[in-house]
Amino acid sequence: MGNSKYLLIFIVIKKFILFKAFFLKLLLLFLLLPFFIENLFVIFISLLKTMNSNNIAELEIINSLNQTKHNMNKSKVKISIYSISLCNGGVERNTAILINYLDTIKIFELYLFTDLIAKNEYKIPKRIKRIKIYHKPKMLKRNLLKYKINILIYQFYETKVIQMIKSIKNLKIIFYNHSCFLFWIYINRKDILKNIYNEYQMSKYVISIVPFEHNYLLKKWGINSIYMNNFMTYDYNKVIQSNLSTNKILMLGRGNDINKRFDLGIKTMKFIVKEIIDSQMIIISNEKELLNIKILVKDLDLDNNIKFFGYTSTPEIYFKDASLHIFPSIAEAFPMVLSETKMYGIPNILIGIDYVANAKDGDIIIYDDNPEIISKNAIKILKNKAYKKKLSKEARKSMKKFNNNHLLELWIKLILNVYNGENFDQNRKENDKYVFEDESLFILKNQIQLLRKRVSNLKNININNIINFTFIKELNYL
Repeated sequence: MGNSKYLLIFIVIKKFILFKAFFLKLLLLFLLLPFFIENLFVIFISLLKTMNSNNIAELEIINSLNQTKHNMNKSKVKISIYSISLCNGGVERNTAILINYLDTIKIFELYLFTDLIAKNEYKIPKRIKRIKIYHKPKMLKRNLLKYKINILIYQFYETKVIQMIKSIKNLKIIFYNHSCFLFWIYINRKDILKNIYNEYQMSKYVISIVPFEHNYLLKKWGINSIYMNNFMTYDYNKVIQSNLSTNKILMLGRGNDINKRFDLGIKTMKFIVKEIIDSQMIIISNEKELLNIKILVKDLDLDNNIKFFGYTSTPEIYFKDASLHIFPSIAEAFPMVLSETKMYGIPNILIGIDYVANAKDGDIIIYDDNPEIISKNAIKILKNKAYKKKLSKEARKSMKKFNNNHLLELWIKLILNVYNGENFDQNRKENDKYVFEDESLFILKNQIQLLRKRVSNLKNININNIINFTFIKELNYL
């Protein structure tokens, strides 16, 4: 059925509402009722798209649904998502948002497999079927077969799991990669790198959230990659940005994670307080994970300047008057905390991660782990109101390009294409997310320089090692 017909139906519905004559309403309802029943879902999407034409490319979802071979009247597409849990992390938050969005698409039947169920989890609809698999591949396989799952969205890094389930008839795997390969080099994990590479090869599609990896490296490695950024936690138009009125500095995340390097942020604070006595660092993290961090704070005599507020699923309550976010992670992919703070117009200091899609605008990127150098940039932002306001404006503006409705559209197309065995053709007209070869090589050069500083036994690694995937030979993990 053509798109114009759906638009015509929408116009008729509007006229129907305006009709004053009860008889005409009744007659029109009688004539259209069989059509509504047969095409209810597509009409619903059409109405959403028509009413939100500024947010979603006009009628593209309808085109995708019209072209699919899937018979919506007979069965639903059974989708399972595997996540360790639904709490205390950006991956988990994004997974919960994805589930909530996909749940609105009535031709999908959703299942969630998790290793555990924890407190303070991000909310998903209670009707979603949830199964604990306790990190047991055999249990995962058994439940995939039991519920006759069509598509598994997999988010873990163990090849043996993929090897076990890839033989399931009619099961198609989408590997949702939330990491960046650079991190596994930094911490010397050859085993994880091999697992990831094998999972790339065995998946129908690999979702990459790192633009230069998708556009350049994964193509070099022969991987069927598509780019998707993470969902946004907040609505851009509803956020009231920070007033930047204080000298409060944020650090958020898992405090015990070697990648997050809270210790570097705290060491930086030692230099900041010498220049700005009333500066205060707000640390938002599960307090059970922070024993070593709290010892460091005490050793540096920073108890009056660093405050711990524990884990929260609503960190935005701390965003309203913060003036800076220090983000000292070794490596990231599409960090949720970065998009969240920038949505509130909070300037960021990043240590080296120049490749994440939600970086650059409104960010200061430093290619040095020296806390004194980091502190000088922080002091400049806090002391110079005009400079701080400029970074805030840039940070906020950079988030406007990310659109959850458009991302949902891509997910729907991808799932239907994978289900039908068709090739997913991603639209690459968004130039801000497309990273060309020269920029990719520039990024790799910067990252290799940092790598050599941080990992003493990897002095010989070079760009060709990475392009040819021979860099794992340089690792000595046992």
